[in-house]
Amino acid sequence: MNTITHPVDQALQSRRSVRAFLPTDVPDALVLHLLELAARAPSGTNTQPWQVHVLKGEALAQLVQLAQACFNDPQALAAQPEPYDYYPKHWVSPYLDRRRKVGFDLYALLGIAKGDKEAMHRQHARNYCFFDAPVGLFFTIDNILSQGSWLDYGMFLQSLMIAARGHGLDTCPQAAWLSLQGVVTSFLELDDSKQLVCGMALGYADEAAIENRLLTERVAATEFARFVKAKAGS
Repeated sequence: MNTITHPVDQALQSRRSVRAFLPTDVPDALVLHLLELAARAPSGTNTQPWQVHVLKGEALAQLVQLAQACFNDPQALAAQPEPYDYYPKHWVSPYLDRRRKVGFDLYALLGIAKGDKEAMHRQHARNYCFFDAPVGLFFTIDNILSQGSWLDYGMFLQSLMIAARGHGLDTCPQAAWLSLQGVVTSFLELDDSKQLVCGMALGYADEAAIENRLLTERVAATEFARFVKAKAGS
């Protein structure tokens, strides 16, 4: 096998979910360029189901203020509309084990002890300031579209994150925003025909932040892939 590391290999291998960003601005032109690259992602019959809402500067600050207030108010948080089922209702191994490990590893880096609910709450609240990234992205889809378009959306999101790495930027895709989708849809003035898919932080990683040392493990391809052999007598 060729041992040369290609640029695409480097972008894929270095992609991670960054949880602390520098305040360094990302120019609008660069954001648009990344989105145009991501839009080369495939979609069934070229439907291109993605809709992107970019927040920077004062708009971002306003949304973060509303989100933090809601997250820290139990009654307001409970009144948020139910999100779609991003996660299963009943967890089983190996998915539960992997989920727990990433949580334990992150809290260990941050020095958050098991059962310290206040510290956990503060860390979770970091989602709702986009981990201090200078760019916050929200992705929506038309409700009339079906499962295939959601699969297409995943390819678009991955393309965006890899394009960002190619330009020295980092990201954090965030399902956490689904818990505040009422706040988001109101701020973005979306009607009932739109569904929030997720949020994403975009910017330059703060390499001095200890939480950015978290590197999640991946199962080897030999464990999840198999080469199908021809059947005898065919």
